[in-house]
Amino acid sequence: MEPLFTNDAIVFGILMLSLGFVFYTESKTTGFWYKFYKIVPGLFMAYLIPAIFTTAGIISPDWETINTTGQIVKEKSQLYYIASRFLLPAALVLMTLSIDLKAIFNLGSKALIMFFTGTIGIVIGGPLAILLIAIFSPETVGGADFDAVWRGLSTLAGSWIGGGANQTAMLEIYKYNPSKYGAMVFVDIVIANVWMAIILIGIGKKEKIDKWLKADTSAIEELKTKVSKFSQSVKKNPTLTDYMIMLALAFGAVGFGHFAAGYLSAFFSEFVANITSQTIRNIFSFLGSGFFWLISISTIVAILLSFTKAKNYEGAGASKLGSIFIYILVATIGMKMNLALILENLGLIAIGFVWMSIHAGLLIIVAKLIKAPYFFLAVGSQANVGGAASAPIVAQAFHPSLATVGVLLAVFGYAIGTIAAIACTILMELSSTF
Repeated sequence: MEPLFTNDAIVFGILMLSLGFVFYTESKTTGFWYKFYKIVPGLFMAYLIPAIFTTAGIISPDWETINTTGQIVKEKSQLYYIASRFLLPAALVLMTLSIDLKAIFNLGSKALIMFFTGTIGIVIGGPLAILLIAIFSPETVGGADFDAVWRGLSTLAGSWIGGGANQTAMLEIYKYNPSKYGAMVFVDIVIANVWMAIILIGIGKKEKIDKWLKADTSAIEELKTKVSKFSQSVKKNPTLTDYMIMLALAFGAVGFGHFAAGYLSAFFSEFVANITSQTIRNIFSFLGSGFFWLISISTIVAILLSFTKAKNYEGAGASKLGSIFIYILVATIGMKMNLALILENLGLIAIGFVWMSIHAGLLIIVAKLIKAPYFFLAVGSQANVGGAASAPIVAQAFHPSLATVGVLLAVFGYAIGTIAAIACTILMELSSTF
């Protein structure tokens, strides 16, 4: 259905008003809103309010309309594209300027352990979900030939371990019926967004969760303290010149990222296409993704800038400016979530819910065993399920200086996404034959 507002300028205004409302109410130090935000994180509300507007039909990420000739035409908002391709890499640059690589590495091995735990949770979660749902609804996990549900679920595995490029690769490998693929995209959006919402709620209770996990957060706190001290040491009242230079650095890096990504994605697309082995081609297909190269190059540029005097712009509020861009991205992601769709296609939603529950359960068990902080659990999960678009969002919610951790893990997810998804799909095919 066509939403009430389809003009992106109007929709952007609504999203910004939503963010303004969240920040205004969160700033209250007494009364209802003070108590409310003690329970519900502001970042979650920045995500939920646009989702409510979408559910109510006020705004929408995409819709169908009838043109003058009576044909049905699909329309799409460009806000998420702009936020993810322009504001996200700019935010990564601004929040990485003051990065301390040594302190990042001092976070230890638990970040990688939790990331791989999340990957394993997706790999085993798919086949286990098929086995469990088959007990109650065999037809939900059935289908033959290219209509087989396990083929469609392979695209979810690609998306939840790597990202969009890996998801497309899985569609190419297993040739799932294109006319039914939309249902899998729907499950991907619903389950991934609901899980992200749960993680954001958990951030508001991170101290209690860390206490229950008996986690050692000293390395994280040390990094946060180190960055905060540096920020204080170079703190200044920012001038218009400071803002312009920060924006120049950020969007200059983004522009270079797009420029280089265009050449690199084209080069590697051709390079991968010339590989004889179909399996090897599919594994390395992510190298043809322009978004992968954009995020990677922007992060590398930011890390290089952190070794120059540019890092002093943290004192002028570089990470705060980056956080503004991140919140806009969060709002556009929230806009993609129609809460009413959760009730549609309950069979596939049930598979996705069980699948994600296994992923979450395994993360919790391992975090408890190795006493990993909730930060590693949340970012390790989102580096898999959400990828480069949402892992930095979750990481910066703990502290802006931690955003780079989310990016590095998410990029790693791209690299192993297809091969891990293939392993998952093999297990799902076996599960479907039981």
